[in-house]
Amino acid sequence: MHVLFAPDGFTGTLTAQQAAAAMAEGWRAAAPNDLITIVPLSDGGPGFLDVIAQSMAGEMVMTTVSDPLGRPVPAGILLTGPDGDRTAWIESAQAIGLHLLKDAERNPGRTTTVGLGELIAAATDYDVQRIVVGLGGSGTNDAGAGLLAALGAGPADVLATGGEGLLAVRESDLEGLAAVRERLAGIELIAATDVDAPLLGLQGASAVYAEQKGASAEQAQALEACLGHFADQVGRVLPAPTDLMTGRPRRTDREPGAGAAGGVGFALLLLGARRLSGVDLVLEAVDFDRVAAAADVIVTGEGTVDWQSLQGKVVTGVCRAGARHAVPVVIIAGRVLLGRRESMAMGAAGAYAVAERLDEVDRALLDPVGTLTERTERVARTWSPRR
Repeated sequence: MHVLFAPDGFTGTLTAQQAAAAMAEGWRAAAPNDLITIVPLSDGGPGFLDVIAQSMAGEMVMTTVSDPLGRPVPAGILLTGPDGDRTAWIESAQAIGLHLLKDAERNPGRTTTVGLGELIAAATDYDVQRIVVGLGGSGTNDAGAGLLAALGAGPADVLATGGEGLLAVRESDLEGLAAVRERLAGIELIAATDVDAPLLGLQGASAVYAEQKGASAEQAQALEACLGHFADQVGRVLPAPTDLMTGRPRRTDREPGAGAAGGVGFALLLLGARRLSGVDLVLEAVDFDRVAAAADVIVTGEGTVDWQSLQGKVVTGVCRAGARHAVPVVIIAGRVLLGRRESMAMGAAGAYAVAERLDEVDRALLDPVGTLTERTERVARTWSPRR
């Protein structure tokens, strides 16, 4: 039997490469004669650049940018393609990732996206025709205001103070926004998002994701108001484009993906970016359909499978690919918080948790490789025919 391992990273514990290796080790222990192929994946979040670099020939150049609290941090830019058709791939999490912050530092009211703006600016120095920005895993919730400040849209002391500082923004603080958009007009900008959430509302950046980044419930509500005010001021400076179908103004804050990475998607859309599903972009880059078609079963996974996994995460993309080729997809995750009906609706033939009970979570966190390997070995006994 040919088994394809294609997981995302397990946030905070394992990279996609480490997770795939642990799964493969466990499967081999139960089914040593099975043919195994490993294709680590990403949805635009942490590990995005590593996955692309493994699949495409290019040059990795390093630079130093600001982390969410303004401290220097290294970040990479992957340059692919020939002169005249060069693409720069960057990963937002390298500059503004939640993993860059200690637990006590996680405060999306203060963290800023300046570093990602610096990374985009650095990419433009390499005569690129295209910049692909992988979004996900951020520790910020400032609607990309810091990013815009770093690119010259307005004063950093107003735009780059974090999400809570956005209440102080006025039209005059965004006078350079149109010029930034014009300066980048010659570059195709692509926002590879891990979710399709809008900027505001019950499914937006603050309501859904701010608490994961350290906000209290009350602070998340306050951030919603701050981002709403910022979007209003932006609308005064940069009028909304017209929807060609309806003839009405198109609300950028309501666009799918505008809420990605704490609203970075919104800022990139303002600059003329085209939004693509991060996982679909990665699947195409690694030629996943070809590999999937040759497999008898596909094993994917991530740290936690829950309702957010349905919004554009790796497991959903892999399930869709499996369905196209009539190959069953098995999910092995740190935790599975979806019921059998939801996982089957996603397209999964089975979903298995490393930590099935709350008392198993600590062990899984202390030994992520060992527990994932053990769980995969048990799953293999179910899915691999005995010889």
